[in-house]
Amino acid sequence: MPHLLGADRVHLTLGTRTLLDGVSLGVDDGQRIGVVGPNGAGKSTLLRVLSGRQEPDTGRVTRAGGTRVALLDQRDDLGPGTVLDAVHGSADAHEWASDARVRAVHSGLLADVDLDAPLAKLSGGQRRRVALAALLVRDDEVLVLDEPTNHLDVEGVAWLAGYLVDRYARGGGALVVVTHDRWFLDAVCTRTWEVHDGVVDQYDGGYAAYVLARAERAQQAATVESKRQNLLRKELAWLRRGAPARTSKPKFRIDAATALIADEPPPRDSLALARTATARLGKDVLDLEDVTYTLPDGRVLLDDVTWRLGPGDRYGVVGVNGAGKTTMLRLLTGQVVPTAGRVRRGKTVRVAELRQDVEDLDEVADLTVVEAVEREKRTVVVGGKELTAAQLVEKLGFTRERARTLVRELSGGERRRLQLLRLLVAEPNVLLLDEPTNDLDTDTLAAVEDLLDGWPGTLVVVSHDRYLLERVCDRQVALLGDGHLRDLPGGVEEYLELRGAALAAGAADARATGGVGGAMARAAAGAAPGSSDAPGAPGPSADGPPAPSAAEVRAARKEVQRIERRLERIAALEADLHGRMAEQATDHTAVLALDAELRALAAERDQLEAAWLEAAETAG
Repeated sequence: MPHLLGADRVHLTLGTRTLLDGVSLGVDDGQRIGVVGPNGAGKSTLLRVLSGRQEPDTGRVTRAGGTRVALLDQRDDLGPGTVLDAVHGSADAHEWASDARVRAVHSGLLADVDLDAPLAKLSGGQRRRVALAALLVRDDEVLVLDEPTNHLDVEGVAWLAGYLVDRYARGGGALVVVTHDRWFLDAVCTRTWEVHDGVVDQYDGGYAAYVLARAERAQQAATVESKRQNLLRKELAWLRRGAPARTSKPKFRIDAATALIADEPPPRDSLALARTATARLGKDVLDLEDVTYTLPDGRVLLDDVTWRLGPGDRYGVVGVNGAGKTTMLRLLTGQVVPTAGRVRRGKTVRVAELRQDVEDLDEVADLTVVEAVEREKRTVVVGGKELTAAQLVEKLGFTRERARTLVRELSGGERRRLQLLRLLVAEPNVLLLDEPTNDLDTDTLAAVEDLLDGWPGTLVVVSHDRYLLERVCDRQVALLGDGHLRDLPGGVEEYLELRGAALAAGAADARATGGVGGAMARAAAGAAPGSSDAPGAPGPSADGPPAPSAAEVRAARKEVQRIERRLERIAALEADLHGRMAEQATDHTAVLALDAELRALAAERDQLEAAWLEAAETAG
């Protein structure tokens, strides 16, 4: 694959901290790279260096001739003007409206945004989508995205993942993305960089493969302390027991994960938690009975909704922006009262809510982290074990040094962790979490989930993070924007199907009536990622594809076996190369040569896995 962008022995220090210490890496055509690591490790700095926004102290960043690099940072500096100005500049409408790829971006990110609206009047989520759209309509070879899923709902994240996979599936550029959204990392990325302690470790595959490879390396090196190892094993247990799509991988990958988690219990014992929750809560918890909630402008957010929460229930809530998710949480806490209907609360209910803002920490700004937790309670029982405030703080990733830091000096991610800790030590029996993943890195998210696994109360999580919802919740419900609450037996995937059907119906109505924005709706409806733009393009047969013959099935089964044998051989070769890289870690030339071999094997493996999936589908 052609090389597009690289860093050669890059070193960068900010203040007294070394963020990049002799880092060498490369970005090749067709790669989709996810960047993970602890908050403050230097992920955003690495992106700015690669994109040319920040110069390294030593070393250099190289680009293949004419390669253009675009960066989406976390600030969304759009400047003055309208949405149209920000996305298309001074280009005439006919220049971009005839481009199917541009129309796909409009329909995916700007469908509900007035193109003539002043940028200054947009919400934070709208500004994020406009900034993202402004990059996606361009033709840069390397796209560098820093937390692109911030402010996007579940639907927006799913659209962006599909668009990026389609855009970079067959080369034509490369993607480097920093995100804490683990579902997005798994859905999009073919390679993972972990930034820590001034270095960048490289792994093949998305988040699931990264967790597996990291655990394998940790086992081989025997250098990871037992607490961190147990957390990784628990994460692997979840990955192995997760949705079927996550396990649609060649058999040798499943076997490797199974061997690591053979003795690992399920992430949580639902029956034991329910018994404990029942003892603490009683039979009645929170009920919305025939609740209607109307905004002052007359818009009905909730229309005759009935929802009963029992002891130990763990619900995930998804929905379109503005559908009333946060309002529903406020009804449960009693902060607002319904327009009609009533909210019933059990006598023993103690509700705690994690809000999206962290302003409630202002009152403890002059205390240290441990002192702020101890002010709530000095000890708490988690998973049947009594933990002191200091132990609980450490469990959620605060080092001994950071635990003695003043609250006002904490980063956004650290403030979010502290906010959750203070809620948990107060020992509520109903916990409401509103977008709890904001500002948290992937390791901290795993620690939060581990903590919630042993928490026996009733849990309601509003989040766009599909991985979190599947990981800590047993059921999902949705607010679809029509005032009704819908149960989702099929989880988030069912929600996306319902939304897709609703949007398709809306687009059909717009085409039929030629109403406001009819032309744009027609363009958007015909420009979904991966769709054909040619008039009269053949569609799938109404009867579906013909069933494979017996001979085709036999041939496919032989192909599956052949591919699995080669994949097992590749896995052994990769393990050998990793061992040789560890032995020759100080020999830069040798490491680069071995890394080239690894990349070649990774490319072959990607092709084989795609062929395996196709053959396995035919083989049944």
